[in-house]
Amino acid sequence: MTIIEVRTHRVTCGLHSPFRTALRETSVVETLVVKVRDDSGAYGFGEAPQVWRVTGESMASAQAAIDEVFRPLLVGRDPDDVTSLLAEVRASVPGNRNAKAAVDVALHDLVARRLGVPLVRLLGGTRLTIPTDVTLSAGTPESLVDAARKRCADGFQVLKLKVGTEDAAADVARVAAVREAVGPQVRLRLDANQGWTAKSAVRAIHAMEDAGLDVELVEQPVPAEDLDGLAWVTERVDTPILADESVFSVRDLLAVIERRAADLVNVKLAKCGGLAPARTLLELARAAEMGTMVGSMMEGPVGVAAAASLVAAYGTTVVSDLDAAWWLATSPFDGGVSYTRGQLQLSDGPGLAIDLKEAA
Repeated sequence: MTIIEVRTHRVTCGLHSPFRTALRETSVVETLVVKVRDDSGAYGFGEAPQVWRVTGESMASAQAAIDEVFRPLLVGRDPDDVTSLLAEVRASVPGNRNAKAAVDVALHDLVARRLGVPLVRLLGGTRLTIPTDVTLSAGTPESLVDAARKRCADGFQVLKLKVGTEDAAADVARVAAVREAVGPQVRLRLDANQGWTAKSAVRAIHAMEDAGLDVELVEQPVPAEDLDGLAWVTERVDTPILADESVFSVRDLLAVIERRAADLVNVKLAKCGGLAPARTLLELARAAEMGTMVGSMMEGPVGVAAAASLVAAYGTTVVSDLDAAWWLATSPFDGGVSYTRGQLQLSDGPGLAIDLKEAA
């Protein structure tokens, strides 16, 4: 068998509610979908979401990398030779991890479909249902309380609050309001999206600890490049600190481990370059006795299903962050993932069991 086609599709779809963080606000998902097809008619999908403020990549840059560099490398090659193909993709151009992740997932999806097994089985797992948190967009205490109550009624038991505003004391008040509204049984985790300084992060986290707000973890409290600040925060608080934007690569994770800069790491396919490097990051974190989570960007069902398949096969130490597809008002795909009572459900069909709608 040989690969005969590598096609890209730009897809934009709306969210049912605006998504706000300390870095940005959006009401749409903009993503590049790649389809890899072989001469038997089998195909696989991958996805490169556009998240400028995190990856520095766009749909245009991902499309250029795939169309001009990866397509010539892949066409005419055996799709079953995944390890060698992906090694060549990674070596062919610096950076562009978002585009590399799309090709990585598409090739894995293609192989799983050719074998007639779900992607999770190709990765070595059997589970089709995994728990996920759900994010509450940044907002007023009143809006957060209202959203938290609705998400608990939907069955979510882990809520992620977006903090990291310039007023750290106001962030503490927002968390306190949500904790009072949902009670002690619901887990609360915070994501500052690099919004605090090291000193303001410690002040805010100490205030929440002193108030007994029982925060599960705080994600990326300081700017990504400030590993000294991240380590300074981790050393001075009891609440576990999760590195996200600070870790794209194995080299990044090694730096975090060497400095003991965080207690956990958030592995995302679009940051690290796909399933193959994500597995390496998870294994490295475990070897260092570091906690793990798999997360998603604001992306569609292809990226989320691939990340969820990784979780189902490899596991993580805390509930993963895979609610991105839940935010979509309508899906540009048939099949994929669904959400029920705080659980993400994978399909038992071949590969990701997903197809791009003609209208998309």
